[in-house]
Amino acid sequence: MTTESPRWFKSSYSNNGGTCVEWAPAYVSATGVVPVRDSKDPSGPVLNVPAGAFASFVAGVKAGEFVRTFGA
Repeated sequence: MTTESPRWFKSSYSNNGGTCVEWAPAYVSATGVVPVRDSKDPSGPVLNVPAGAFASFVAGVKAGEFVRTFGA
């Protein structure tokens, strides 16, 4: 396990509107988890998501499985 501070990344789709999450991909190979945090609160809590679950989530986002329907 690494003891370095993670290098955090935001999605390239982020427009800095304040509703983004950041992730630290370098930790995946060392720990098997993907650290995720709220970009507005970088000193706040970090959610450690198992790598397989994170990959499934990203695939679902790309497939449009989480499209929000307004007025329904």
